[in-house]
Amino acid sequence: MASNRRGVTKLPQVPIESSFDERTVDIDIDQIIMTKVMDPKVFKSHKYKQIVASTRAVGIIEPPAVSLAVGMNGRYFLRDGHLRLYALKELGEQTVTCLVASDDESFTYNKHINRIASIQEHKMIRRAIERGVSEEKLAEALNLDVRRIIEKRDMLEGICPEAIELLKDQFIAPKTFPVLRKMKPLRQVEAATLMNDAGIYTKPYVMALLAATPKAQLVHPERPKKIKGLDEDQMVRMETEMDSLQREYRLIEDSYGKDVLNLTLAKGYLGTLLNNARIVRYLSNHQPEILRQFRQIADMTSLKPD
Repeated sequence: MASNRRGVTKLPQVPIESSFDERTVDIDIDQIIMTKVMDPKVFKSHKYKQIVASTRAVGIIEPPAVSLAVGMNGRYFLRDGHLRLYALKELGEQTVTCLVASDDESFTYNKHINRIASIQEHKMIRRAIERGVSEEKLAEALNLDVRRIIEKRDMLEGICPEAIELLKDQFIAPKTFPVLRKMKPLRQVEAATLMNDAGIYTKPYVMALLAATPKAQLVHPERPKKIKGLDEDQMVRMETEMDSLQREYRLIEDSYGKDVLNLTLAKGYLGTLLNNARIVRYLSNHQPEILRQFRQIADMTSLKPD
């Protein structure tokens, strides 16, 4: 490792390896092992019927993800895409095109959510259209109005890549993106970060962020911000409060790492201290409240407040 003139240590560059093979592989469905049990109610759901209908009409657009089952004669574990695989079985298909994970530990599979994230759904629709599937056929396959397909197709126009990356795994109503589109790229990134921090992805929340956005950070600063229920003075106050809040957030962010380190060291030291029976006995007799506080710190397993 080397240091520059400012004393900043430069870490050696380590190549990042892909977690998946670069090409897809056709696999016999019988060779794929399911990794979770599906509730029978799922197969009666509207979502599953949509998947079956779209698979029948346009095939599988987003390949399932699998990993090689070592020592099981060329079989694979299914990591993502259970409903798609069940739909293919229902339609009598024998093989499926899959993405193969080359490192099973390097990819976090979501085993709790069957819905498709909004941006992933947008990409699937765009990919299908690029392959020649019409918006009308997609609407019929997905049991949606063609206007919804067009809305989903175009929803990322005017959204910067950094904001898209931040929101790629979330479930967001398409009507939220036109509000983000009114902001400049840097503000879009700030808004996406605030959405992730709050865990809120609704249009009203993004409208509130728009109301708190200074005109200089809008794509069309000359146009008035029309927010239902807010007048001009209220929006100015929101801008001021948002600016103050972001400054405080940055200050906390700057000191957070140092605070965590100090707390970790204190926790370890107190743990060692409380292993000494003489010290515990003395504190118990003379400073029971301090002993209680020490034990609380030593027993901490999370930095989150109760």
